[in-house]
This record gives sequence, structure tokens and C-alpha cells, in this order.
Amino acid sequence: MSTIPQSTVTRGILLMMASVTVFTVMSAMIKAADSVPAGEAMFFRSLLALPVIFVWLLTHGGIVQGIRTVSVRSHVVRGVVGSCAMGLGFAGLKFLPLPEVTAIQFVTPIVVVVLAAIILGEKFRLIRISAVLLGFVGVVIIVAPRLSVGLGSREAIGVGLVLGSACLAALAQIFVKGMAKRESTTAIVFWFSITSMVLSLVTVPFGWVWPEGRELALLCGAGLIGGVGQILLTSSYRNADASMLAPFTYVSILSSVLIGYVWFDEVPTFTMLIGAMFIVAAGVIIVLRERALGSDATARRKVKAKGLW
Repeated sequence: MSTIPQSTVTRGILLMMASVTVFTVMSAMIKAADSVPAGEAMFFRSLLALPVIFVWLLTHGGIVQGIRTVSVRSHVVRGVVGSCAMGLGFAGLKFLPLPEVTAIQFVTPIVVVVLAAIILGEKFRLIRISAVLLGFVGVVIIVAPRLSVGLGSREAIGVGLVLGSACLAALAQIFVKGMAKRESTTAIVFWFSITSMVLSLVTVPFGWVWPEGRELALLCGAGLIGGVGQILLTSSYRNADASMLAPFTYVSILSSVLIGYVWFDEVPTFTMLIGAMFIVAAGVIIVLRERALGSDATARRKVKAKGLW
């Protein structure tokens, strides 16, 4: 059994850290363009990522080869679910501080465990149950102060949007796991951008605005660096195993705290930091457990067996 050289693993880790930092900056740009509806922001994010993706494809085997797909159905399902997750996440940025949005979205790997048990029939053993409960406690700690002001408040709406985004992102990951063996990463990235761009147009009648000056620059910048972030993410997985890289995604919590403080004068609360620690701990436990079980390969087989792609 061959092992990945340490220098390659280190490069993968650095690429992952760069990727999550870039995505945090992208989220900050979307948040800063606060008068632009979430659906319109999703359109710019998807459209302007395409030129970056095309350049990447041209330098890595060609466009035709890179976007070739085996199952159109799988891309449509993944695209619809992922687009809804993106739209809800962008909407949530308008209601909550950036660090809280980032922390709550790390519920995704915890929800993946639950969905894997429900959809794929994976066994829900003690370690997984403990991790899910730990993550749930973290979420409660973070959102309790927001919900205490009333379920109809802006804060409560933001919590609902971000939690919805995290749950849908988890469902999208279930489908991606099933696609990964037969579909190339570049095809998954490309067709998701196309799908989300098209689906965002459904929201045109619901208050799109004509962005000018600063907001147009923010939206264009978000789209371009979103494409760069996706390439960095893809490249990281080419250099190291997903289970090795997963803990380093939590760098985004640190970057979101820094960016939130500098850009938006958002000071993280004590409860947010404590809750984030619980969620991070739960995520790390799940990563270590999945690494031991080799669940990616198992998930691909089960998704296919269930006829979900």
C-alpha cells in the first residue's frame, strides 16, 4: 500500500487552509453587499466563477473532457439541493454576524452522519451518537441567545436560514459521495455552477436590484474568488486524503472572527466561542471515526444501491 509523501500532504493542507479562507472572504463580500437579494448574489457567485473554472479546465485536460458527465440526473439533484443550501446561507448572512454563520454551518458534517443513518442505513453507533449530541449542544449554545428575543425576530430568522443551509449542504454531500466514483470533480464543480446560476434566475421577480459601484464590485469579486476557492479546494484533495484535510477546514472560524471584527465591527460573544468549540470537537470526532471506517467508499455503494443517482 503506497503512502502519500509528507511534502504532498503539507501542500494539500496549505491549499485547504487557503481555500476555506478565500471562501470566508467571499461570504464577507456577499454580506457587505447587503442590499442585494440572496438569489441575485447566488447568480453573480455562480456566473463569475465560470471563467475561473474554464481557465482551470483548459490547463487540466481540456474543457470537453472536464465537463463530461455520466449521470445528468445526479448533477440535477445535487445542483438543486446545493443551490438551495447556498441561497439560504447567503440570506442568513444578512441576519447574523459572520462568525456565527460560519460556526453554525459546521453543523453540516454532523447532519451528514444523521442523514447517512436515515437515507443510507448506516449504523448509528455510540461514537457517532455522542458526536451528534455534542454538536447539537454546541448549536443550542450558539443559537439560544438569538432565539430568546423571539421566534419572529431577525436573529431567529437568521438562525433558521443558516441551519436550513447546513442541513441541505449535508444532503448535497450525501449525493456527492455517491457521484464521486463515476463523475470527475471538475464536472461536479462545473455543472453545479451552471445549475445554481440557472436556478437563481427563478428569484428575479422577488426583488432583484441593479447593483452599482461598490456592490457590483463586491458581487463580481465574490464570484471570481469563489471560483478560485473551488479550485484550491479541488487541488487540496488531489494532494491529501479528505479525512486528513477535514480538521483544517475549521481555520475558517478563525478567519471569520478576524474578518468579522475588522470589516463589520462584529465581536464574537462568549457563548458563540463556547458553542463553536463543541461543534468543532464533534466534527473532529466524526472525521476520525469516518477515517477509521473508510465511510466514503461505503457511502458511494449505498447511494448507488438506493437509486439516488
